[in-house]
Amino acid sequence: MLEGKRILLIIGGGIAAFKSLDLIRRLREQGASVTPVLTRAAEEFVTPLSTSALAATKVYRDLFDLTDEAEMGHIELSRAADLVVVAPATADLMGKMANGLANDLASTILMATDKRVLIAPAMNVRMWLHPANQRNLATLEKDGVLRVGPDEGDMACGEYGPGRMAEPMAIVEAVGDALRDGPLSGRHVLVTSGPTHEPIDPVRYIANRSSGAQGTAIARALAALGADVTFVTGPADVPPPGGVTVVRVKTAQEMLDAVNAALPADAAVFAAAVADWRVVSASGSKIKKDGTGKLPKLEFAENPDILATVSAMQNGRPALVVGFAAETDDVKANAAAKLKRKGCDWILANDVSPATGIMGGSENAVTLITAKGAEDWPRMSKDQVANRLAAAIAGALAT
Repeated sequence: MLEGKRILLIIGGGIAAFKSLDLIRRLREQGASVTPVLTRAAEEFVTPLSTSALAATKVYRDLFDLTDEAEMGHIELSRAADLVVVAPATADLMGKMANGLANDLASTILMATDKRVLIAPAMNVRMWLHPANQRNLATLEKDGVLRVGPDEGDMACGEYGPGRMAEPMAIVEAVGDALRDGPLSGRHVLVTSGPTHEPIDPVRYIANRSSGAQGTAIARALAALGADVTFVTGPADVPPPGGVTVVRVKTAQEMLDAVNAALPADAAVFAAAVADWRVVSASGSKIKKDGTGKLPKLEFAENPDILATVSAMQNGRPALVVGFAAETDDVKANAAAKLKRKGCDWILANDVSPATGIMGGSENAVTLITAKGAEDWPRMSKDQVANRLAAAIAGALAT
């Protein structure tokens, strides 16, 4: 049910924290990976060792951990998951979330995240019903925070009423609903990614420096919004995301065939850096030096233009076709010309000059080119670019 999904689980300080250990086990049984974050108060109820053992990964505890924060750990944690779950969500954590407070790792993550958040409140019945807590709850719901529970029943303090944390399987079901019912739920989106390798002989090929990181991030962001993603990838450096249908290819022709097989789709994002040329007759054996100092003669032919082919389809064309323009000069002008020439709906243009460090790097700086004009996006991580693009696609398909 949750195969390949990544859950960031923030465990608050309350007696219900013991249920979170079972929640970790249940989520992993469904195929999800769980990264736990313990508040200081949570450590009074469950140990980092038991939590780490059940999650089979490191437990994060301290905002000022020198190793993690040297790499801005709270930012990476906040954005690397498909969903952030707070269980138990104490009155203190809910208050911090509602009022934008960030004085520990858990609250800082919640302030920095750009992913959906699901809370499972747990507290004394009087605390749950207190006007301040109800105001905080109303603020959180207005902000789009999802909620499961609390249940009604006997409490550890001896009182009875609403405030018990929802049972682990109910939270698992809510996690599934949150990941399934995003704004792109029921939509099929095709994404191409990575380079293509055009063979010269069995050991050499024509390629480029594309790592596939941006296409992978886009596929992951679309899936996080509920899309059914078909991910057609060349031989990329980065692994494909979980929770998507992966189709591996090597050459441009194989990529075009895979794209045609994946259609129809509601939207298509062509982030792959497809080689423009291929060798007409690749050698079946390794080409060796002959001692003359002369280069072997290679005859080239143009590869199929996948973006233009799909954009020009009369039947089965996606409602939204998005291309990329990796340019080194006159970025906006060349991208606008490409938009018109290819017939696509949007172009994301970026400057891949060596000085930018973008090709193969962890950041991107793009300009969104549409029929309405150009919109410059600030330089940001490739995950942030992907999230912004996914949100824009969701908005466009909703209209």
